[in-house]
Amino acid sequence: MADTNRTADTHLHRVALPDGWDVSGVELYLKDESTHPTGSLKHRLARSLFLYAICNGEIGPGTTVIEASSGSTAVSEAYFARMLGLPFVAVMSRTTSPEKVAMVEREGGRCHLVADAGEVYDVARRLADECEGHYLDQFTYAERATDWRGNNTIAESVFEQMSLEPHPIPAWIVVGAGTGGTSATFGRYVRFRGAPTRVAVVDPENSAFLPAYQGRSTAGSRGSRIEGIGRPRAEPSFLPRVVDRMLGVPDAASVAAMRFLHDRTGMRAGASTGTNLYGALRIACEMRASGTHGSIVTLVCDHGERYAHTYADDAWLVEQGLDLTAYREVLDRAWLTGEWTG
Repeated sequence: MADTNRTADTHLHRVALPDGWDVSGVELYLKDESTHPTGSLKHRLARSLFLYAICNGEIGPGTTVIEASSGSTAVSEAYFARMLGLPFVAVMSRTTSPEKVAMVEREGGRCHLVADAGEVYDVARRLADECEGHYLDQFTYAERATDWRGNNTIAESVFEQMSLEPHPIPAWIVVGAGTGGTSATFGRYVRFRGAPTRVAVVDPENSAFLPAYQGRSTAGSRGSRIEGIGRPRAEPSFLPRVVDRMLGVPDAASVAAMRFLHDRTGMRAGASTGTNLYGALRIACEMRASGTHGSIVTLVCDHGERYAHTYADDAWLVEQGLDLTAYREVLDRAWLTGEWTG
């Protein structure tokens, strides 16, 4: 609980939109989750998962803790495992950024890399069985390990920090889906409070969440190149009934928005933050066009330093066939004119 006391909140930044936006009555905010001790939104989730497992008798002294992760959750869980003096193993895809692998190891964890991102679940379960350890399984337990009614959740934090703003009840919350836990927390919380806030989930290419939301087959989904969000299957923690809207975002748009954020505000973040920003700006432009006043809140998921060899590397983008030009034009036009052309 000492960690909770030390890290109870993160900054909420109001984005200074250009002249012309002020009279539109639309305001944009970024909740900066990269300021947690482990540098990402997943710090809250990791703490909740450990508390849930401990209170359910799944973790005790000496228990080896296993997780399937795309990286950031594993970094945060390795931190808590070290705090508790427990061995930790992260099962991750070989495509995970080397910076994240190094961060897990720096916290004392061990990384078990697999060739196919779809293998992480079974491999993590097998490793836990072999050592009589505990598989945290963030993709199943994210929505139930988090007390969505409050108790230092991200939703409660956002609403408290917005309380003195011109539009204190957000019109929209925009988030991505990795486990689905964040959208579940926000979606439940706004219903619990009876707030008119709507929740939009942005989803990258090749993710199963958007097809599942639309009632389409998810066969052939490959996950995502945008680390931290997008999955090859619709995870158990994803609750589509508490989501009001989903938007597909091309991978090149996510990276373009990540770089756009730095150019316009100086904030360095990862591509999942870019996905969030791309969707939030689109909704802001729609509100402006319809004359709707209100606030939009989205998240800075993690820091850009984790992606020096991927999203921040022009050579990597060429390798991946990602051309940012068209999406950067969409973002620049939206920023300067309030018109969405994507």
